[in-house]
Amino acid sequence: MSVVSAKRMLVEAVTGGYAVGAFNVTNVLQMQAVMETAIARQAPVIIQTSVSPTKFLTPEVIVAVFRALAEPAPVPACLHLDHCTDAAFAKRCAELGYTNVMFDGSQLGFEENVRATRDVVEHCHRVGDVTVEGELGTVSGVEDQVRVAESAAELCDPERSREFVERSGVDLFAPAIGTAHGVYLTENPKIDFDRFAQIQQKVNGRVVVAPLIVHGGTGLKPDVVRRLVALGGAKFNVSTDLKHALIDATYDYIATHRTEYNPGKIDTAAKAAVAQRVNYWIDLLGCAGQAQRGGADGA
Repeated sequence: MSVVSAKRMLVEAVTGGYAVGAFNVTNVLQMQAVMETAIARQAPVIIQTSVSPTKFLTPEVIVAVFRALAEPAPVPACLHLDHCTDAAFAKRCAELGYTNVMFDGSQLGFEENVRATRDVVEHCHRVGDVTVEGELGTVSGVEDQVRVAESAAELCDPERSREFVERSGVDLFAPAIGTAHGVYLTENPKIDFDRFAQIQQKVNGRVVVAPLIVHGGTGLKPDVVRRLVALGGAKFNVSTDLKHALIDATYDYIATHRTEYNPGKIDTAAKAAVAQRVNYWIDLLGCAGQAQRGGADGA
C-alpha cells in the first residue's frame, strides 16, 4: 500500500528539489479531488484536516475514507492533523490512524513548547510510524477559527531552531517566517527568506533532520513559492485556496441552475474546481511525476 509517513516523503522532497502539497480538506468530496488529482499527476500528496472538521466528521470516519482512497493508490499519501493545540486529541488521532500530527505549541513559552511537543512526539513514536510536526514562532491570520494578529505574530529565532528540533524530537519543523493563514492583506507580504535559509542551514545543514514546513501557502506569488522550495521548503500547506474553490463553484452552479435540484451535479462542479487548484499547486511545487521518490513502497 502507499500510505507512508510524512518524514520519509518530505526527506525525499528536499533531496529531490521539490515540495509536496499538503491540502486541507473539510469533506469527502475534497479528499477525493485531492487523491484523484495526485494519482493522475503521479505526485506524492498530504491530506490534512484541521481540528474543527476533524471533530465534526470524527477522526474514525476521516481515517476510514482516507484509507479507502489511499491504500490502493499508486502514489504515496499521508494523513495529517493540522494545528492541534490539544495534546490529548493529537495523540488520539495518531492512535486512530493519522500518519502525521502537528502539535502546535507556538503560543506557549519556549520551554513549555519543547516539553509539550516532546510529550506528543514520544507518544506518537510509541504508536508506530507516526511523525510529528512542531512550530516555533507564530503564523499570523486565521486557522481553524484561531486568530493571530500580525502584531502578535512572532518570527522563528534561527538561533533556537536547532535546539527546539533536537530537544522536542520533532520529525518536521514549521518556522514562522512571515507567511500568514487565510487571505493576505497585502499584494506583497513580507517573507523573511534570509531567516528561512538560516533555519534550514542550522536544522538540515549536513543531513535532513526535520524537513521545513511552509504554512499559509494560499496567495503567495509563484516566484515566492519557488524561492522557498529552492531554500528547502518541503511541505506547503494549502487550505483557503481549496475552501474558496469549493464554495465559489457550489455557489456559481446553484446560481445558474436555480430550477435544478441535483446534488450530484453540484458536487461534480465543486470537485472539478478543487481539482483545478490542486493541479496548480502540483505544477508550482514541482512534485508531478515524483511518486516513486516519495516512498510509495509503503510504511
